[in-house]
Order: sequence, then structure tokens, then C-alpha cells
Amino acid sequence: MDFAAFTGSANPGLAQSVADLLGVALGRRTLTRFPDSELHVELHETVRGRDVFLIQPTSPPPDEHIMELLFLADACRRAGAGRLFAVIPYFGYARQDRRATGREPVGARVIADLLGTVGFDRIAAVDLHTTTLEGVFRASVDHLSATALLANAVHGTIPADSVVVSPDLGGVKLAERYARILRLPMAIVHKRRLSGEAVEARGVVGNVRGLSPVVVDDMISTAGTIEAAINAVLAEGATPDATVVATHALLVGPAVTRLAPLPIKRLVVSNSVELHASLPMPVQVVSMASLLAETISRLHLGESLDDLLTHS
Repeated sequence: MDFAAFTGSANPGLAQSVADLLGVALGRRTLTRFPDSELHVELHETVRGRDVFLIQPTSPPPDEHIMELLFLADACRRAGAGRLFAVIPYFGYARQDRRATGREPVGARVIADLLGTVGFDRIAAVDLHTTTLEGVFRASVDHLSATALLANAVHGTIPADSVVVSPDLGGVKLAERYARILRLPMAIVHKRRLSGEAVEARGVVGNVRGLSPVVVDDMISTAGTIEAAINAVLAEGATPDATVVATHALLVGPAVTRLAPLPIKRLVVSNSVELHASLPMPVQVVSMASLLAETISRLHLGESLDDLLTHS
């Protein structure tokens, strides 16, 4: 395949796995910092007239990884790249998609506008926090879903009497997809966010009594949402053997401390971001390299992505 693939420093292991599946070598480049911490990027091979794919999650620290993606893109454009694609396994700032108090920015729109300045032809992102984010990008967005990969990883390993739990109203569509694949009933936790780290559960809709909870979410950041959801379903009679499934395992701040005392028998996450935390429960990391490799191949060849996309 005559295309080039580069990556920044956010998750080189995932990018290498994608390149291996595609049978190509990752593009050679250097990322360095000047003494004043300014970023410098340089490509070490030609991209003129070629399709170029930049594989980079904008994971913590998001500002640094976003700048790497922008600089790599600008370098490729100035070096004569034909078509330029961003492959973003995790999109930072996705939760800042609206103003909650009025006197604050819409961070997701700001980052989308920045990405628009470097001329991406298409952007492929995995399990955005909300599907409405597609509308803030200047370039066309292919919204990929890792749901099938993660659901298949837990299929057959959870009790027959399980229930898929959405930890808040915003995750209902995602939970419905898991419930459909796993052929399980679903319950919804009513959640109210008190701050960036604190949430409050206000009840459960749906039957969980005597059932094993499978809590699903797009991401785990500080784990406040997961903690509140598990405590809520336990209070309603769910069995103390939760499975937690999430695409993006950020696990920042008090996340590990919050998860440690919970009756979680297994945590299943993707490798969209590098997992650095040491966790007190069994963790299964499911690679999304096959999803990204298939996406890159189809984009390069102009083939449909319909069966890989999130439609709701």
C-alpha cells in the first residue's frame, strides 16, 4: 500500500501494532523540545503526493499531544502530502462540548477549529463522548466504534443473569449497543455531576436485583461515575461482582483509589490510551489495532466504512 503513517508520542505502541497489521513501517520523524519547551517536529522521509495517516490520541497531557498532531500535520502538508488523515483513538476535550455555566469556552469546538487549520481531509475518531461532536469539525469525521471489540471480549465470560448498566443518561445509546450484542437487559443510573470529579447517583431505572452488573461507559477518567453507578446498583440489590467495560481508560486523579474498594471482578478496556496505572483488579486490555488498520486500509482504497461506524 502506497501511503505513509506517522505517530506522535501519545501511544506509539498502538501505532506500531496498526502499522504491523498493515505491513508498513511507521514513518521516521523526530519530536524534540527546545530549551524553552517549544516543540520541534521534523519528518525524515518523503510524503509528496501520498496519502498520510497520523495516528495520535490526544490523551493526557492533551495539550502536548494535540500540538504534536498539529505540527505533524503541518509538516506533512508543507512537504506535499496528497491526502491527510487524522486517526484519533481518543479525542481529548470531548466533554467540553457545551457551556455549563455560561462564562466558559466550548473546548471541543476550539480544538476542532485548531485541527481544521492544518487541512485534514478526514478525521477518524473512536467512541467520541457524544456523536454531536461530529458537527464541530471542519473536516468530515468517521466516528468509529470499539463496542463490538469490547463486547466480544466479555461475551461468554459474564454470568447468564447479567444486566448492562448505563452509568448516566448520556450513555444510554452506548449501553443499548452493548445490550443488543450481549443479548442482555439494560438498566440506567440517574446521575448528577457536582464537579469535574464528583458525581451523585439519584436512582436506577430498570431491574438489577439479583443480577450481575456490567457497567459500560465510553471512558473512565477519575472513576467518579463508575463508583456512583456501582454503589447505586448495589443499593438496588445487584450482586457484588461487577464487570466494568470502557473504551478509554484515562484513570487519572483519584481513579485507582475509587475503584479499589468496589466489587469489580474485571475491568475491560481498549488500548486507545496507554495504561500506566497499577490496578487492584484483573484488567483485560483489548487492542483496537485491527479496527484502526481496517479503517486506514479502507480510507486509502476509497471503500465504505459503514459497518465500522457509530450510527447513534
